[in-house]
Amino acid sequence: MNEKVLHTLEYTKIINLLTQKASSQPGRDMCQALVPMTDLEAIRLAQQETSDALSMLFAKGSTSFGGNQNVAMALRSLEIGSTLSASELLKIAGLLDNVNRIKSYGRGPKDEEKETSLTDYFRGLEPLTSLAGEINRCILSEEEIADDASPGLKHVRRSIALTGEKIHFQLNSMVNGSYRSYLQDAVITMRDNRYCIPVKAEYKSQVPGMVHDQSSTGSTFFIEPAAIVNLNNQLKELSIREKEEIEAVLADLSVQCSAHISEISENQRIMTFLDFVFAKALLAMDENATMPLFNTEHYIHIRKGRHPLLPPKKVVPIDIHLGKEFDLLIVTGPNTGGKTVSLKTVGLFTLMGQAGLHIPALDRSELSIFTEVFADIGDEQSIEQSLSTFSSHMTSIVSILKNADDNSLCLFDELGAGTDPTEGAALAIAILDHLHTRGIRTMATTHYSELKVYALSTSFVENACCEFNVETLAPTYRLLIGIPGKSNAFAISSKLGLPDYIIDAAKSHISTEDKSFEDLLTDLEQSRITIEKERLEIASYKEEIKSLKVKLQAKNEKIDNAKEKILRQANEQAREILQEAKNIADETIRIYQKAGPGASLKDLEKTREKLRGEIGKKNDKLALKANAPQKSGQVKSEQLKIGDSVKILSMGLTGTVSTLPDHKGNLFIQCGIMRSQANVKDLVFLKEEPAIPTPHLSKSHTSKVKMSKSFSISPEINLLGKTVDEALAELDKYLDDAYLAHLPTVRVVHGKGTGALRNAVQNHLKRIKYIKSYRLGEYGEGDAGVTIVTFKE
Repeated sequence: MNEKVLHTLEYTKIINLLTQKASSQPGRDMCQALVPMTDLEAIRLAQQETSDALSMLFAKGSTSFGGNQNVAMALRSLEIGSTLSASELLKIAGLLDNVNRIKSYGRGPKDEEKETSLTDYFRGLEPLTSLAGEINRCILSEEEIADDASPGLKHVRRSIALTGEKIHFQLNSMVNGSYRSYLQDAVITMRDNRYCIPVKAEYKSQVPGMVHDQSSTGSTFFIEPAAIVNLNNQLKELSIREKEEIEAVLADLSVQCSAHISEISENQRIMTFLDFVFAKALLAMDENATMPLFNTEHYIHIRKGRHPLLPPKKVVPIDIHLGKEFDLLIVTGPNTGGKTVSLKTVGLFTLMGQAGLHIPALDRSELSIFTEVFADIGDEQSIEQSLSTFSSHMTSIVSILKNADDNSLCLFDELGAGTDPTEGAALAIAILDHLHTRGIRTMATTHYSELKVYALSTSFVENACCEFNVETLAPTYRLLIGIPGKSNAFAISSKLGLPDYIIDAAKSHISTEDKSFEDLLTDLEQSRITIEKERLEIASYKEEIKSLKVKLQAKNEKIDNAKEKILRQANEQAREILQEAKNIADETIRIYQKAGPGASLKDLEKTREKLRGEIGKKNDKLALKANAPQKSGQVKSEQLKIGDSVKILSMGLTGTVSTLPDHKGNLFIQCGIMRSQANVKDLVFLKEEPAIPTPHLSKSHTSKVKMSKSFSISPEINLLGKTVDEALAELDKYLDDAYLAHLPTVRVVHGKGTGALRNAVQNHLKRIKYIKSYRLGEYGEGDAGVTIVTFKE
């Protein structure tokens, strides 16, 4: 890929952003060296690696490769048998500690382990924990070796401490004793790494010893008393032995490292590569980017693409396709309308995709493999070049025509500008026709109407425009393929206050053909707007129908489940009732058989009343709770006549009066073939019996509401295509209904997009008190396009 296009399309700025995401210097160096590839399998592997790293970031959070320091020089020193310094050994230990953390980061639970494109890299890491632990035990810092690094070093340092204590003891006795009046200050100092005391010049002869230094004024001599010369000599010898012991410790650690040169080198390579891959994933996360699909048919289809260098909140997503129905796309429209941004987006996405970087667009966006990308962009929007003259443009175009082939992508901004419009338009048509004839995928921006006509009259050539709102005098930045753009010069001038008579005079200078062409474009634009509105309405209706269908299916499933549950419970209750009835019947038969023919009628009546009471209790459990009958419905002894139809409440039986009640209110009722004794207090007239309401499944009105809610509330809400305000209003009502329906969790579908809707949804969820927690969807749940919400119990 030529260097010029990397700067023209600002690919180098993307690389700078990528470099900032790496956490180690070797990783940053690898990011800086990243260039687009042309091998399809290598590109797909690089994209998959980025995707797998991104999934790990969503699942486990970010990690750091800061301990991955460059140890190449240290390893070369080990290969030739040199001893490493303390700082070099600490770098190796830091690398191995970082390797241990990264290997643990890449190792998931056994039941969740799955092979990815990065699995072999994590498996290839060798932490060498014993070696790292030994280095960290022996070396505390670049300037300090631990006392217990070796027995010899520990012994020497103990001797140094004891000797130092002896020296201090003797010097303190001198400073605070006989020599006190001879000293300038009562302190102990060091000169030439030997302990001394500061003696006044006039008392120099009074203190026997060696003079090591003199003050600048000559008033003080720094003398090493003769009494501690031998001790200072011992201390010097011990310091030399300490250095030897330290060298021995470093040499031993170097030997241990030399036994693992290949493992350390491989760790360095893998850690650098993983840092590079996770930097790509972090960049994709920041840009809300996705993995594009690739083909070799030179077909490009970008879905809602956003230029990665523009502010995410301001950039307008665009849809672009090129290479299937047409191989040449001509974009027209007013200045600052987004033509150049669209041009750069196509070129930059191609470079990023072929470099293994995700692109900020919707998933399933498609790119192709191009061996070269050429771009002639020369306006104030281009950062690296500012070519504006016709000759400069033509020099670049000549170079492109010379080097481009059918595996190239060519991009031209304001083709043919900078010269006479008639000649410039003719040259532009000739250049584009040449590229079109050779089958080279090309995209160009222009203001020339002749190029619009060329696109309309030539097969496999298509017009496009950047939409402009004449009412607000502002571009919408939407790219509309299939519609040639208008300059809107007259409309803009009129809105800005140019007198109508000047505009009418200007229109009179336009030929009839040009005027008809502009009128045709106006009609096409109006038709497009109408069709677009209708399309959006149809899409909205489809989405609503789909949502209703999902809700209906969920409701039917819940009804079926509830029906099965109710039938199962009813069957169980019926079985229990039948069993209890059988037990009562068996008990009744047993009592009568046991009583025999000589049994007391009074005892049998008591037994029957007891059994009747038990049956009444069962009836009370099964019977619906009806309102208590009014006094007017109660039976009185004087009201009864033989043959009246009555109901025995305790037994739930109906019959006719056989005998009038006695003084106690007892009488006989003929119930079919059975004649039963009852009391008037247990009777009601059938014609005054209150109507029995239809049984309900629920025990209360509240439970009916809850069941109805739970049947109708879907476990998922789709907010795709809605503005933030519309989505939050609908989400708020849905969450209230779902919480009242006692749903444990719900799924909020907001899509990936720019991330604005997702952030708004999650910020809204933070403020709702009955929300227990929420999280982004995992792999298979919708990833970052959905949020899983859990309610409080």
